[in-house]
Amino acid sequence: MKLTVVGCSGSFPSAESACSSYLVEADGFRLLLDMGNGALGELQRHIGLYDLDAIFLSHLHADHCIDMCAYFVARYYRHEGGRCAPIPVYGPEGTEQRLTTAYADTPSASSMSEVFDFHTVKPGAFDIGPFSVRTEKVCHPVEAYGIRLEHGGRSLTYSGDTGPCEALDELASGTDLFLCEAAFTHGKENIPDLHLNGREAGESARRAGAGRLVLTHIPPWTDPQVNLADAREVFTGPADLAAAGATYEI
Repeated sequence: MKLTVVGCSGSFPSAESACSSYLVEADGFRLLLDMGNGALGELQRHIGLYDLDAIFLSHLHADHCIDMCAYFVARYYRHEGGRCAPIPVYGPEGTEQRLTTAYADTPSASSMSEVFDFHTVKPGAFDIGPFSVRTEKVCHPVEAYGIRLEHGGRSLTYSGDTGPCEALDELASGTDLFLCEAAFTHGKENIPDLHLNGREAGESARRAGAGRLVLTHIPPWTDPQVNLADAREVFTGPADLAAAGATYEI
């Protein structure tokens, strides 16, 4: 598996990065995890506009899904070769309605399902292309999912947005790379069931026995080096900060 960080900023794009979006590739199959603000433009630095094979949306907050509206336009009004065939989109209950409303402010607008083949995510195991997938509901104000991808005996776990929860630790158990949000700063924000701080992300990685931790979804007002230092205090394995354009071979 190859992971490319398309965007990793939390809440809104920074000067250096779009919001959450991560490209995972194996056997020529290209799966995108989330498509937040600014991600569609950045994605085209790495692959062609129509080269995706499937999309997974962890939840329906704008910084994880809003560029799906722009991608709908790109696929619906494609100028060369006609309209694109529907691409599988995996997301929480109500994904199609939410995106349709965000795009046109009315459910009677052109149906997103003409270019997106929507699949409702629930906790469980299934396949997406060559990936064996497991999803678990995590702690967030809206329905949100973490996802674990396995291929060729290797694994990647992505937290999505979450507060501390046992389900996330179990999902990441023994994972080779743990891509984990760390939006809050230890000792500063303390809002239950919303986000992790750097220390909590490190503790989750330690409990899970993760091989490597990559912190992501850090908003522009948060010092990422503080969060990384906090994570390293409690997690002794390799720990890094996600950066736009960074790649990882898993």
